[in-house]
Amino acid sequence: MTVIERVERDVRGSVVAILWVLAAAQGMVGTWALVAPLVFYEGFPLPGHAWVALLPPFNEHLVRDVGALNLALAAVLAGAALRADRATVRLAAIASLVAAVPHAAYHALHLSHFPPADAVAQTVATVLHLALLVVVLRLGARLERS
Repeated sequence: MTVIERVERDVRGSVVAILWVLAAAQGMVGTWALVAPLVFYEGFPLPGHAWVALLPPFNEHLVRDVGALNLALAAVLAGAALRADRATVRLAAIASLVAAVPHAAYHALHLSHFPPADAVAQTVATVLHLALLVVVLRLGARLERS
């Protein structure tokens, strides 16, 4: 195996691993919100740190829709992990960024109701999510065409 082939294999492996992590996270959040919207609202991400409940009011329809949309993104990310070709990976990253950028911006601008530790944790989580998507987008450009 040549150095170039090893690098390509490593890039593909990294992209696939990140896509599976992102798909699992979206799937977990989506399933939780869709199946148990009030429990999600009152308990996401952890008991005693109900970030969604800090931005009232509860709306079951909205939470279920957000859950379904998270599951849709999970399916797109999982499909990209399975195909692992340039076009599919980049499309999945762009679709996810379309949702993640305004989500991160909203949360960055609405931290006044959050305890300081939760404000920091939420900001770190949203920035990490964005960073992983940018990494996938950049590395995806190095994959072979579909």
